Amino acid sequence: MKLQYAVFLCFFLTFTGFHQVAVAQESPNIQSLIENSSASNAFWSVQVRDENGQTIENLNGSKLVRPASNFKLVSSAAFLSLLGSDYVFETPLYGRGELDGDVWRGDLIVRGMGDPTINGEFSDDDPLFLFEKWYQVLDSLGIRSIDGNLIGNSGLFDDIPYPRGWEWDDLSYYYAPEIGALSFNSNVVDLEVVADGQVGSTPSIQWFPFNTSYVEFINEQIITPPGTKYDESYRRVLGTNTIILRSTLPQGYYETEPLSVMEPDLYFIDSFSRYLEAGGIEVRGQLLTDDEYYDWSSDDLKLFDLHRSVPLPEIVNLINRDSNNFYTEMLLKTVAEDEFNTRGSTELGLRLLKEYMHNTGFDTLSVTLRDASGMAPATLIKADDLNKFLVNLEKESYFDHFMSSLSTGGVSGSLSHRFRNSPVRGKFYGKTGYVSGVRTLSGYLSASSGNWLTVTIFTNNYTASTSHVDFIHEKILEYLYSTY
Repeated sequence: MKLQYAVFLCFFLTFTGFHQVAVAQESPNIQSLIENSSASNAFWSVQVRDENGQTIENLNGSKLVRPASNFKLVSSAAFLSLLGSDYVFETPLYGRGELDGDVWRGDLIVRGMGDPTINGEFSDDDPLFLFEKWYQVLDSLGIRSIDGNLIGNSGLFDDIPYPRGWEWDDLSYYYAPEIGALSFNSNVVDLEVVADGQVGSTPSIQWFPFNTSYVEFINEQIITPPGTKYDESYRRVLGTNTIILRSTLPQGYYETEPLSVMEPDLYFIDSFSRYLEAGGIEVRGQLLTDDEYYDWSSDDLKLFDLHRSVPLPEIVNLINRDSNNFYTEMLLKTVAEDEFNTRGSTELGLRLLKEYMHNTGFDTLSVTLRDASGMAPATLIKADDLNKFLVNLEKESYFDHFMSSLSTGGVSGSLSHRFRNSPVRGKFYGKTGYVSGVRTLSGYLSASSGNWLTVTIFTNNYTASTSHVDFIHEKILEYLYSTY
């Protein structure tokens, strides 16, 4: 009976003009590379399209997988589309009061506008550049003391510091800081540790900025004999700015680590106050934070300065080349505030991001989104959707900005240390992704034939070393490079 039905179905499809469309499968070469690897028991998803958008390699492309930081490819393109390539952040410094000789009698107010770049990235590695600029503004007015409060307003964003699903043991580190509308130094302190004492003693520490007492370090680290292994252990006590240090460091070892702080708006104001005081401008009042959302149209506010950030494409460069989670999540809340004219939130930002994904061909009934950076384990997409998205993106007006933000294999960004001795060096332009058990790689490959390929490789749930998974990814790229 089954045979008769199959014959009938074949006759019916032929007679009515329907033809079966061949679906590309992974080549035996790619299959062999995976099956003969130590990561063969992981879940692999591979999708490759040629320059005409035709699928030429497909392995589990329709399955949901964790993209890790490959999801930033989608987020960064959405930011360019929703905000525009000319978008800049503008952060104002206001005064509320009057100048009386060399005394400002009243408050200074910093309105947080979501600018993630008030750090050293675009200012010759000087994170204090804005404080110096504002110090010069006040100094030029002859102000030597502020008889009032220093207030930081963070009301542009909601007060939820993290996307849902970020793992608690990541929250001490630079790649998972709090997200707030008023931020300084990417909301981290930069710790330096020098194992310059005797074996068994405690190494010396200092930190930027100013060895600030905004954080408390409990230094329980131990210096071990030369040649022993460095073992890192840093943990911020959740809900506090107390950071416990328990690393073991071989004698003579030098270590730096950016560690996150809580209440970034207060961290900003506290650091600004210390900078003014160091320059001889006394702050007599309190350091206050305010999270109300205002329209800021009051006539009693004097604009002392309006700081403008670099344009959005330069920020997107760091999102993709350096895989910056902080910039990504700050921009997600920014697009929400910009679109809805209300406090920016991760939830509203994800709504806009999902709408953008729907409009660009993603199956948004299947995907789940918890963040914009791919850190959350519950953020899931399909390799097929991402690969097709990258193909279609070449038609968009902002593609040149997007393309220039990608790393080049063996040359720049997060791919600079990979493919250095490979024929794909300088030929692959893309983005890495990594969280525990997940390694991903997506982008564009200029094959030896001159063909332009769009490549997506997701490896989930692996227990082999990440370097081994990277090796298999490299071999897959080399096969694609020489074959197509």
